[in-house]
Amino acid sequence: MRALLVCAAAALLFVPGAHGGDLGAQLYGAGCITCHGPEGRGIADRGPSLRGAGARAADFYLRTGYMPLASPHTQPDRSRVLFSQRELAALVAYVASLAPGPRIPTPHPARGNLAEGQEQFTEHCAGCHQIVAEGGYVTNAVAPPLKHAGPVEIAEAVRTGPYLMPRFSAQQITDAQLDSIIRYVIYAKHPDDRGGWALGHLGPVPEGLVTWFVGIVLLVATCLVIGRRLHP
Repeated sequence: MRALLVCAAAALLFVPGAHGGDLGAQLYGAGCITCHGPEGRGIADRGPSLRGAGARAADFYLRTGYMPLASPHTQPDRSRVLFSQRELAALVAYVASLAPGPRIPTPHPARGNLAEGQEQFTEHCAGCHQIVAEGGYVTNAVAPPLKHAGPVEIAEAVRTGPYLMPRFSAQQITDAQLDSIIRYVIYAKHPDDRGGWALGHLGPVPEGLVTWFVGIVLLVATCLVIGRRLHP
């Protein structure tokens, strides 16, 4: 289990509201205070301040299992969520109460345009996540695949910018464009492979290598058949 969940019960003494039966404050004291400090003020070299992060960032990091981390120096990765829905809602509400911050977004992918979504995803996202959202590698990090990401999580990630991902404001990507991007990501989970065998959507380089390999095998087999006919 993750080390950050094993904290001394005395940590609750430093969390406002913990003695009043505030579930969110109690969970914060048990799983977050070690890195983010009392009242979410942050601790140098361990965790940033959560004041002003709002429900949006808290919901994203907790709902995806990105937090809590075993070590503050490792890249957050999608993992099993350690909280029930009730606990998650309480913890998000507690973080949101520390200071005013962004709310959880409400995207509408059904209103989006698939073609525009592909265009926007290609421009802003495909460089790291690949065109079919299968994820990829960047300098000192991994861009995760998006096959398990839901509409709300995608919207939260775009507006929050988790880890090395840039944060896109409404001026850079409008809400309407974000709806289109989400619609495209949903489509990319089960794309219409009109070209035939998709080979797991590995990309043009491995797909090209497979094509060459198949072609060479067929060429060698053809040469052997012709050779046997010429020299019975």
